[in-house]
Amino acid sequence: MLPRLLLLASLLLLGGCASAPPPVTHALPAHGTDLGVAVEKRAQAHPEQSGFRLLAASFDAFRARVELVRKAQRSLDIQYYIVHDGLTTRALIHEMLRAADRGVRVRVLLDDIGSDGRDYELGALVAHPNIQVRLFNPQHLGRSTGFTRNLGRLFDLPRQHRRMHNKLWLADNSLAIVGGRNLGDEYFNAKAEMNFSDLDLLGAGPVARQLGESFDQYWNSAISRPVEDYLWRKPDPRKLAHFRRNLEAWLAREKVEQSEFIARLAKEHDQPHLEHWLDTLIWARAEAVWDAPLKVLDKGDPQPEQQLSTRLVPLFKAVSSELVLVSAYFVPTDSGLDYLTRRASQGVSVRLLTNSLEAIDVPAVHAGYAPYRMALLEHGVKLYELRAEPDRGMAGAPWRVSGSSSASLHSKAIVFDRRHVFIGSFNFDPRSALWNTEVGIIVDSPELAERTRRLAFAGMSRSVSYEVRIDRSGSRPRLVWVAERDGRPLVLHHEPGSLWRRLNAWLAGVIGLEKML
Repeated sequence: MLPRLLLLASLLLLGGCASAPPPVTHALPAHGTDLGVAVEKRAQAHPEQSGFRLLAASFDAFRARVELVRKAQRSLDIQYYIVHDGLTTRALIHEMLRAADRGVRVRVLLDDIGSDGRDYELGALVAHPNIQVRLFNPQHLGRSTGFTRNLGRLFDLPRQHRRMHNKLWLADNSLAIVGGRNLGDEYFNAKAEMNFSDLDLLGAGPVARQLGESFDQYWNSAISRPVEDYLWRKPDPRKLAHFRRNLEAWLAREKVEQSEFIARLAKEHDQPHLEHWLDTLIWARAEAVWDAPLKVLDKGDPQPEQQLSTRLVPLFKAVSSELVLVSAYFVPTDSGLDYLTRRASQGVSVRLLTNSLEAIDVPAVHAGYAPYRMALLEHGVKLYELRAEPDRGMAGAPWRVSGSSSASLHSKAIVFDRRHVFIGSFNFDPRSALWNTEVGIIVDSPELAERTRRLAFAGMSRSVSYEVRIDRSGSRPRLVWVAERDGRPLVLHHEPGSLWRRLNAWLAGVIGLEKML
């Protein structure tokens, strides 16, 4: 007993001390800002509607974030699950600092997973009078080192496996970006080894204000804490100045070394695209949907009224002709299998695009998906699995990322009967439905639905993905993976993927982690 108490005391010493509740703040009004005026002017012809643009290309998704920061005059509200260090993240932080310098209030809310080992870096940022950083569902024990942090998680495992998976970028409460992308080079096609095929949605008008409400709920939640709570020293302006000098020197070196990404961004600095994007928005009725932040505190399964997925149920029930699913991680469970097979048996065209074993970045998730394939195919569901190395690029589509040695699907989108479309952070799996919090937008627009559908179908092309089929030529049915290579048919009788990936997925299946995936 004594060793355990000593260990707990050590972890407490390596943690931080929570202070009084932080002040409650809210999204600032858009009225009078350049972005607010620009959106209001275009919205006059579309009462009670919001404007949308798909951000499929990785560079467009990055450029949109940069332009929103540069145009912001009053506020930036930024909410993410993962923030990886790298060129794109540093460039965005540099833009945020410049925005804060000109008086923009910057609120950054990170899931605590994204703060691992970075408390003092984040602390340097909050030395700026216009920047605030809070951590969602933070771990209080053993934050000082990686070892003690992992050890501390064991003392609160039921809560620590529940995370804020939301992704939101909101400028002047007027324009917002939601979707699958976290912050990191792999999400913006700026990493040589690995890049994600992803999809974001730019939203303007009423839906942006709704997303501002969602941000406020999380920001002011009892389980969102200022990063200062976990610092032994008060944020120091000198630390911020040192941080800024290092950041600017690093970015200058990248520019001198002719980083292709930096060169492209510099070239287009004086050629903003936001104005054109605003002129070509698709206007439609829509609503932002999100999980209640306190969902993560539930002891068992969350209450239906707290779940984003509850808002999707009526759309799933109403499907009568076609359902198109794009989900990076797909674990249908028995209830999802029952729904999809019933709909397919009733004549609904059901198509799914997800990752192949060779492409998925979390091979263990494959263990939760693979056992359902045969039953889905038997009932007529069409399955497509993105390849790690697609045969050719798809112009204007996110499914192929040039210059990468390996691609992986990270998009999350659903098209219902070619009319309604959902885009957000929600995967079709138990983790999104039960354990993590999510955010997204439901849009009632045949035009946007059709554009999303075309992207999905491009991703289902055999030059990009494997079509999984049943081969009945032998003594028993077997799965085969059908694709094209250099324009020639390719049929694989063994699942594509390395031995390590197979072993990883097999172990996850043996352990029985399906509900946690």
